[in-house]
Amino acid sequence: MIKTLEWTDAGVRFLDQTKLPTEETHVTCTSYGEVADAIRTMIVRGAPAIGVAAAMGVALGIRDSPATTYPELKHDFNHICEVLAQTRPTAVNLFWAIRRMWIKFEQLNGQPIPRIKQELIAEAQRMLVEDIAANQAMGKHGAVLLPANGGILTHCNAGALATCGYGTALGVIRAAVESGKKLHVFADETRPFLQGSRLTAWELMKDSIPTTVISDNMAGAMMQKGRIDAVIVGADRIAANGDVANKIGTYTLAVLAREHSIPFYVAAPFSTVDLETPDGGQIPIEQRAAREVTHLAGKQIAPDGVQVENPAFDVTPHSYVAAIVTERGVAREPYSESLRELAEFK
Repeated sequence: MIKTLEWTDAGVRFLDQTKLPTEETHVTCTSYGEVADAIRTMIVRGAPAIGVAAAMGVALGIRDSPATTYPELKHDFNHICEVLAQTRPTAVNLFWAIRRMWIKFEQLNGQPIPRIKQELIAEAQRMLVEDIAANQAMGKHGAVLLPANGGILTHCNAGALATCGYGTALGVIRAAVESGKKLHVFADETRPFLQGSRLTAWELMKDSIPTTVISDNMAGAMMQKGRIDAVIVGADRIAANGDVANKIGTYTLAVLAREHSIPFYVAAPFSTVDLETPDGGQIPIEQRAAREVTHLAGKQIAPDGVQVENPAFDVTPHSYVAAIVTERGVAREPYSESLRELAEFK
């Protein structure tokens, strides 16, 4: 299984996703500030992976804190969490992970400082193990939704690289293939950061799953020709009503899928569901640097001074979503009810 990130004695070790697919190199972050930079610069990306990376960043910062009392350590803890929380605003898993580390920290009030440090490291490592297990459970729940054979379209990267292993949308595809289904994946290149052509195709080829990369503007034509039987994507935040924030271009696919009577599925761990956000209109959308659009592989492809829009995500209304697959089960309309039912799942 691809190791996206791991805890080591030297620090948090990441597979550098900015160098894929041509280079498989690793970066070891030795401070929480370096972990924050790795998240911000997309050395690590994907909502579930960002969450665990943030938890490990918290653990790393606390491990190296010189504090000798709980109040001093709490001051450092608050600052570390603040720095990490400012890295990527859309992916709710980031805030879920920081909140979970905060709860653990509060529970340890009164314990010796060395034990607090050890327990926070253990909590972050536990989250990594839980993420992989959640993805595998998600795969089993979602595999039954995919056809016995046919073409599956996906967007961005929602695989092992976006998680701690196995993947969300790609985890569903992996589980379906493992069950004997004959699928061919069409991977949108996903401009402007090319997560589909660089990352999704790389992952699937490693698993010998038939894969074809298409440019984003080919999706409609592929559907029209009958080559797409289902669309499955990941998510960075799912609102209480089932609206889904995912990589820019996802909404376009959902509209096209509806026009061609193709089911549009979303796969994400339940930590991506934000029941405190009523609908997609309340989800903050990250704006990224113009250079990601105006340059490709370091080469300028747009005129100097041109205005650029570069939102990293868009929101797909729940009415376009056939089902939301989580490790707790599959939610369907009305999502305001089914997602709350899954929230009570034990």
